Amino acid sequence: MKDFSALIFDVDGTLAETEEIHRRAFNESFAHFGLGWHWSAELYAELLLVTGGKERMHHFAARDGKPPADLTDERLAELHRYKTMRYGELIAAGTCALRPGVIALLNAARAQNQRLAIATTTSRDNVDALLRATLGERGPGLFDPVVAGEDVVNKKPAPDVYLKALDLLGLPACECLAIEDSRNGLIAASSAGIPVLITRSAYFRHETFDGAFAIVEDLTELAERQLTG
Repeated sequence: MKDFSALIFDVDGTLAETEEIHRRAFNESFAHFGLGWHWSAELYAELLLVTGGKERMHHFAARDGKPPADLTDERLAELHRYKTMRYGELIAAGTCALRPGVIALLNAARAQNQRLAIATTTSRDNVDALLRATLGERGPGLFDPVVAGEDVVNKKPAPDVYLKALDLLGLPACECLAIEDSRNGLIAASSAGIPVLITRSAYFRHETFDGAFAIVEDLTELAERQLTG
């Protein structure tokens, strides 16, 4: 761990188990807009294979070939803005904590002068909401750069967010470690040449992670090793 110059974190499922908060925000948004949609946990697990909230809704609307007649791109964008706002409210209310070992690993990395970055498909607003709610106002400033879904053309499993993060860090891929929880994230980082550590999460824990640098249940042991050497 100490050989890496930077740690690049995914957000949803990696820093925190946020997916149930996202699912609740989606369902409350669907009810607010009168769509008659409801995503169960089982359905949401399938839909998570489509990265990006807007992309996920587009996919769901089109999958049976009969989306509501008034569900235009503009309407979906409005729906997604409302969902992002609702997610921020739920996170700010303290409904989600960082996963075990995350804070200790962040502190250990800073003590070792390792840089911290974020590469995610979620929106910057969602990232900021989570970091402020869990780490206080200092949270967003701990990570530089933060590359979010709106910063690239193609989302994971495309490598775009990681390639942009490497460019902004000014570091070669071999000097960075990506910390992810999903196979899409593993593919994205690996395609950018970055070794990947997988921390198993609630929604993706049963995926296969061939080619990962390491696989752990959570980051607790990793943080302890970072501190003790």
